Amino acid sequence: MSLSPSAAKVQKALEVQGFGHLRVEELPTSTRSAQEAAEAVGAEVGQIVKSLVFVGERGAYLFLVSGKNRLDLRKAEALVGEPLRQATPEEVRALTGFAIGGVPPVGHKVALPAFLDQDLLAYRQVWAAGGTPKALFALTPKELLALTHAHVADLKEA
Repeated sequence: MSLSPSAAKVQKALEVQGFGHLRVEELPTSTRSAQEAAEAVGAEVGQIVKSLVFVGERGAYLFLVSGKNRLDLRKAEALVGEPLRQATPEEVRALTGFAIGGVPPVGHKVALPAFLDQDLLAYRQVWAAGGTPKALFALTPKELLALTHAHVADLKEA
C-alpha cells in the first residue's frame, strides 16, 4: 500500500537518517490524540510520543512528551532559558511542514532543538506520529533519541 504524501515524507526522512527499518503505517482510524493513537495500535497512552512545538524569542523548540503526561511549561522554559508559548497551527506547519495531529519527531522543514520526556525511556517501544492524523511508526526510545538528538529531561507536570 502506498503512503500519502505527508506519511511518505516521514518514511523518506527515516530512510535518509539510516532508520529505513522503521515503517510508517497509515491506519483506518484517527491517531490525532494520544488516546486515539494508543487504541489504534493496542498500546498504553504513555507509549505515544506527542510532538509539541513551542516558540520563544530565540526560536522554536520540539518537546517529545509521553501521551500520559502534560508538558510543564515552567520546566520547559527553564530548560531553554526563555519564556515560551505554544506555536500556532500556522507556525507548526511553517516550522515542521506538518499539521497538528500528525507532527512527527523527524523530517521537519526547520531543525528544532528537541527535548525528550524521560518517562518515555521506561517503555520497550513507543509510537510517534507519521505525518498525518492517521499515521504512526513504532520505535524504541533509544532510536527516538538517535533520530532527534533530543536532550532527556523531566518535562511532565506534577
